[in-house]
Amino acid sequence: MWIVNLPGSARPKADPAPLDAMLARVAVGDEAAFEDLYDAASSMVFGLIRRVVRDPDLSEEVLQEVFVEVWQQATRFDPERGSARSWMFTLAHRRAVDKVRATSSSYRRDLVQGIKDFQESTDDVQDTAILRADVERVLKVLETLTEVQRDAIRLAYYGGYSHQEVAALLHVPLGTVKTRIRDGMIVLRDRLGVA
Repeated sequence: MWIVNLPGSARPKADPAPLDAMLARVAVGDEAAFEDLYDAASSMVFGLIRRVVRDPDLSEEVLQEVFVEVWQQATRFDPERGSARSWMFTLAHRRAVDKVRATSSSYRRDLVQGIKDFQESTDDVQDTAILRADVERVLKVLETLTEVQRDAIRLAYYGGYSHQEVAALLHVPLGTVKTRIRDGMIVLRDRLGVA
């Protein structure tokens, strides 16, 4: 039996009595009754879900979840507390709201992570560019040092050698190496404008 019940709308509504009976049969594991219940109520349930979720694909997903829950929880339906229709609508509404919340939360997380990743990649590019410019500047100023200062600094700072190892490699006294490095670093500091 179809009843027009919405003001300003000619939308049909299923008779609740057969739904109650179908759900009672579903509660005892009647698969045919479940198919009949799905055929009779899925469009109404989907309409409710669609109004909450809005996205058609997500709405279909929620509809499937609702009917899985109907199958699993049919024994919990109590006709004394309400109709099968209202019970299924309650399940559907809860699932739809949960889906909207989960999707919204996931969207916000993705957005925040995307912004963070973008900022980090921008920072990385910016830091790399600054570092590259600094290295080029240091190398240019390094070329203005005397050859002995440049060699001592390159071995000590770029080669990772100790002052004693630099002295051995250059075949000069340790004090001479320290003086060359100190004098070269003073020139570098002055020419690079480092305080």
